[in-house]
Amino acid sequence: MKKIRTQMARQMRRGVLELCILSIVSEKEAYPSDIIRELKASELIVVEGTLYPLLSRMKDQGLLQYNWQESSMGPPRKYYSITDSGRDFLKSLLETWEQLVEAVNRSTKNISTNE
Repeated sequence: MKKIRTQMARQMRRGVLELCILSIVSEKEAYPSDIIRELKASELIVVEGTLYPLLSRMKDQGLLQYNWQESSMGPPRKYYSITDSGRDFLKSLLETWEQLVEAVNRSTKNISTNE
């Protein structure tokens, strides 16, 4: 049972990563390790191997853009920021998320009050 619960939690986290990434970069442009750090702080553990393909896909979809910035610690770094299309998409995702949370809370409220 614990293994099934862990797998379900992992799938749910994957489903909200795009929302969280857009939220993070909507506040300020971010380097991938900054994004990973924020996701880990929120207990959405992500490794670079998961993040980079997602960032690339979101860039190809026009949700993100990036620019290169010089680094004192080595080669230039790629910093991501949200596009206008990304902001529109984020707004839509947030609305959908809020509706989903509300629906889940409504359908599960009897479970917690009956225990």
